[in-house]
Amino acid sequence: MNTTFRKLIIASGVALALGATSGAATEDSPSGNPSDIRLEERISTTYALDPHLQEGDITVSVADGKATLTGTVPEDIHKEMAEQFARNVEGVTEVDNQLIVDAEYVPPETTDSPGFGERIADATITAAVKSRLMWSRHAEGLATDVSTTSGHVTLEGTAESEEASELAERLAMTTTGVISVENRLEIRDPDTAEAPDTDDGPVAGPRETASDTGDYISDTWITTKVRSTFIWSSGVSARDISVSTEDGIVTLSGEVDSEAEHQMAIELAEQLRGVRRVDASGLTF
Repeated sequence: MNTTFRKLIIASGVALALGATSGAATEDSPSGNPSDIRLEERISTTYALDPHLQEGDITVSVADGKATLTGTVPEDIHKEMAEQFARNVEGVTEVDNQLIVDAEYVPPETTDSPGFGERIADATITAAVKSRLMWSRHAEGLATDVSTTSGHVTLEGTAESEEASELAERLAMTTTGVISVENRLEIRDPDTAEAPDTDDGPVAGPRETASDTGDYISDTWITTKVRSTFIWSSGVSARDISVSTEDGIVTLSGEVDSEAEHQMAIELAEQLRGVRRVDASGLTF
């Protein structure tokens, strides 16, 4: 796995774990040390938050700062990710990775009631969809409420055109973890449309959020959003694509698996606000 991409997903997972409640289920710590128990909870919570590691059956035990991982995961990369996540939890001094890789492993069936990991995954999907809509150059006039249940996304609110509505649906559908999208957006005149009344607020177009730092959209902002868009987009491997921006011109380089992935990467970058042009001459397949 590309080192930069691995650091990105590790940092994201650890940050979420540190911010989450400590109610994740773990085995009793062999040492009984409260510090070890907290480490087990943080590592297990990190695994619960990651959609890839949710596919495995991982048990964590910590003794005197040494984390031991046992269980089964479907791929080598999942075993590596599990170890790297554990190593990046503050307080862990050593990791004994005893995970078994079994390509034919099938996760146990879940109950009808969503678990902690699934609820967090839904919240993460909702946040990702909202961000992607807000960053889009075509979000002008969108006032969208996004909700997610077990990977099924619902879009409610208004759009000023069919094109904007279809784009919102496409951006949601191509977000990692999304199973389906129900598009309930209504087409209305932007001068008369009312934003949906939600606790988190609607996704607003650039009239309200031109960029993170004001009306001027910097090259750094664009590069960050392109990378984030790739990470959260199904069908594009963010770890295989390098991104840089100069004067609004985005340059993509690296190697992807297919012409379809190549074209999708270009389209995703082109639709972001502030992007003047995309140079993908260095992106091969």
